[in-house]
Amino acid sequence: MAKRLLLIASKAGYQTEAFASAAARENVELDLATNRCHHLDDPWGDGALAVDFDHPELELRQPNWDGVAAVGDHASIVASTLSERFGLRYHPPDAVRACRSKFDLRGRFQAAGLLTPAYERLPRVGCGACALPRGLAFPCVLKPLGLSASRGVIRANDEREFEAAFHRIADLLSKTPDLARDPASEFIQVEEFVPGREFAIEGIMTCGVLQVLAIFDKPDALDGPFFEETIYATPSREAEDVQRAIRETAQRAVNALGLTDGPIHAECRVNERGVWMLEIAARPIGGLCARVLRFVSVRSLEDVIVRHAVGEPVDGEVLAPGGSAVMMIPIPRGGVFRGASGVEAAADVAGVESVDITAAPGQEMVPLPEGASYLGFIFARGADGEEAEGAVRAAHAKLGFDIQTALRMLEVRSGR
Repeated sequence: MAKRLLLIASKAGYQTEAFASAAARENVELDLATNRCHHLDDPWGDGALAVDFDHPELELRQPNWDGVAAVGDHASIVASTLSERFGLRYHPPDAVRACRSKFDLRGRFQAAGLLTPAYERLPRVGCGACALPRGLAFPCVLKPLGLSASRGVIRANDEREFEAAFHRIADLLSKTPDLARDPASEFIQVEEFVPGREFAIEGIMTCGVLQVLAIFDKPDALDGPFFEETIYATPSREAEDVQRAIRETAQRAVNALGLTDGPIHAECRVNERGVWMLEIAARPIGGLCARVLRFVSVRSLEDVIVRHAVGEPVDGEVLAPGGSAVMMIPIPRGGVFRGASGVEAAADVAGVESVDITAAPGQEMVPLPEGASYLGFIFARGADGEEAEGAVRAAHAKLGFDIQTALRMLEVRSGR
């Protein structure tokens, strides 16, 4: 008899489609639950369950699932709540909530003796001149507590930049309606800037033990003033002792948070003092980026997660030979996207597997720190991570983007 998996997602999209395909390959029946309006009768035609993410336990009363998985940060909190109620294997709710709070996360890392930057949080309203908190020095980094994926993260090198960054983040938070009920949006966190090389970690946990599936190099320097991620390449080119230190520190960090069962995605920096854990999310890498990982015995990261969620062993899963890389195509400037050129030439670059332009014509493109999207993705494979990285860079160099500025749009609309 086929096992059954409940997938929690804030919306339908390519990642939920990838999970559906993985479930079919693994002979697992999939139920999708999203936070859509329950008054509409299957508006998207996907048979998804409508769930109030603030009170999911009130609507899903008769479980028949063998496991639960989640797509996205908010969905992971819902999955943890339901797993505790229904006795399914997943990360505990308290641990997942700690991942979502940069303030709590720093506190737990500090209590566990991990390297963590000095930090303080300030109320975004009524904080006077927004002076640098005592115990911190420039350069520092300001972060909104209610946002993720580097959105709103700004480096400040002096008092003038600090005040400008603070007010810019506060303005962003006040204009983000979906944060209205989130207490975290009332604060802005200020942290010591940590120099060093940055890495991402993809892993899965079973009974508190972390299995690292991949360590990604982030070859582009992330030193500010904003922190837009561009390229992930694996396997890492770092020395084995550095990779061992990353794995060991990640294990200590997930234990400090109380994570136990399910996927994790983490970010860290390495310098002469050691490994600094920056963020840990109780979910897999987001969006299309999971496609960069390919395994020996299964097709995708989603296959690994589906298999693990329903209780099947995944401890033998290793990456396929060779290297791979993904570029999250950055937005060069704000405006209205009209189209891309050079896509076929980029796709013809040796090693490139696909060039996916996900921005739609007419879509407003907003770069960081206010923005939360990319123009698309470039995927490549090579003999190693360095060769795959070279392929995505070469492909990106062949692309051109027509982004119409807001001023020109006003002229067009007025007939000038």
